[in-house]
Amino acid sequence: MIFPLEQLIEFDGNVYEITCAAARRAYQLAMMKDPEIEANDGKVVSLAARQLFTRQIEYRLES
Repeated sequence: MIFPLEQLIEFDGNVYEITCAAARRAYQLAMMKDPEIEANDGKVVSLAARQLFTRQIEYRLES
């Protein structure tokens, strides 16, 4: 899967915030060596973004 651009365009929240969350999630997936990565042709960032946009995972800001 490529990066979910349609969902990014339709996203009405803070784009910087979701970008930071996707980067952090991509790092987590890479460190865990999640089996979903292989199913996604090794594309960690697009997998992380898809998980965020489909609300499979949630994120929050920490002060």
